Amino acid sequence: MGAHTAIAPVVSKIFCSSSQAVLMVRRRPPTVNGGGLVVTDRNQTAAFRVDGCGTIGASGQLIVRDGDGSAILFIHKKVKVWSPATASSRLTDETLVSQGGVVQALSINNWWRGYLTDYGEPSKLVFSLQDPKPVLCTNTKGDVRVTVEPSGRKRHWDYEVTGSFAQRSCAIKNRAGQLVAQIGGKGMMAGRDLYQVVVQPGYDQAFVVGIIAILDNTHGESTSC
Repeated sequence: MGAHTAIAPVVSKIFCSSSQAVLMVRRRPPTVNGGGLVVTDRNQTAAFRVDGCGTIGASGQLIVRDGDGSAILFIHKKVKVWSPATASSRLTDETLVSQGGVVQALSINNWWRGYLTDYGEPSKLVFSLQDPKPVLCTNTKGDVRVTVEPSGRKRHWDYEVTGSFAQRSCAIKNRAGQLVAQIGGKGMMAGRDLYQVVVQPGYDQAFVVGIIAILDNTHGESTSC
């Protein structure tokens, strides 16, 4: 029994492989089916597709589909607000407001939430990702961090993205610092419109594509308006 068998899938075990997976991500121009992303495997077979604003018709929403076109993840942007009333206490779901909400605040952070889909509708929350660039604190720096649900009381994140997505040279790592997926980088195809992603054995490829979809959107690329 291999060591990677203990890795729990985020979306589904059918998107996990016992061997290293090499994926190619291609950006669709807005004039082609509304833009978005197409992900193929090493056999050039469609593995995933990401629909963004140009297809859905709403900003802050993403849909990850499998190779057959079935929706497997619905991802929604939220804004978490630190107001004077909540600055000294832990924030709850009541302090999450939809994108575009206006309140008196100390700072505002963008959050993304990924849900499994049931008959095309969001059902179960499986992960949350915090954009390290607060809306009101543009000088804040930090890596993108992802929490898998249900989140434990003693941990604040499970995965992080380090490096530069804009330059197609970044990595997704787990809390122990182990590599989960490499996006571009030395010796890999890493163009702006077509780039390579290598997912390590046992990890959920659909989850990795979900993170890439969010990075694409936050960088104002093919899934954004």
